[in-house]
Amino acid sequence: MPNNSVENGATATGEAMGHSGRDIKELGKTLLQIGTLLMTSGANSRRIRTTIDRISEAFEVSTELLITHRALMITIHDSDEDYHHSSLKRTSPHGVNFRMLSGISRMSWRVLDEGWSLRQINEEVGRLVALPHYHRLVILLMVSLAGASFCRLFGGSWLDMLVTFGATFGGLFIRQETVKRNFNPYLCIFFGAFVASLIAGGFLKFGEGISEHALATSVLFLVPGVPLINSFSDLIDGNIMNGIVRSVNGLMISFAIALGLLLAMLVFQL
Repeated sequence: MPNNSVENGATATGEAMGHSGRDIKELGKTLLQIGTLLMTSGANSRRIRTTIDRISEAFEVSTELLITHRALMITIHDSDEDYHHSSLKRTSPHGVNFRMLSGISRMSWRVLDEGWSLRQINEEVGRLVALPHYHRLVILLMVSLAGASFCRLFGGSWLDMLVTFGATFGGLFIRQETVKRNFNPYLCIFFGAFVASLIAGGFLKFGEGISEHALATSVLFLVPGVPLINSFSDLIDGNIMNGIVRSVNGLMISFAIALGLLLAMLVFQL
């Protein structure tokens, strides 16, 4: 998670900043961290606002949230308008983490129903962040199995499924390696699509009994389902700017997939 939180200001009217002012400031930082975790884990704009408002209601404060694709800004103030705090935080590259989304959602309801303190919230957020990810080999095997299943759904044979399994495994492995080396995200997707379609295309070109289903489904693991769904959701909810940005991001991912597939087809003249 990024640590580059930039405070735009924290002001107090009336008496000098006291304990209540510090509470407002700490709560604002915690809410901002929760918002960025939701954003980078695949939540849409409406879910982020709803979660932040739910926790704010439990603390009897008001919040205003500005959500962009690369940063979040929050302004928080108490009911008497005595204390204000505004801060901005950049978000890390977006991904999908349903464990984080569901964990924060359950936490927000417990904050509201059970009256959690700020310390309890921070401890729970820390626990969620520290949860281990699935082992890399498990991810590779399960995603590859899903690709083979898609091949079967589209009418592929068992031999096509085996090729798709291997192509998906190879493509995802290359994508993971390029991500670890901090390549451009779209280049990571391009390399993954190229390697996956190169493996499937080689079997299609030189193998026996391999159909085009293997090639067509070898890159489905890269399809940007969450970005496209979130873009539609944001547009429907009236978050036009975020919806457009997410749509363009989804289109760029789709273009990278298509480019990798096209290059592999040109290599084998398919």
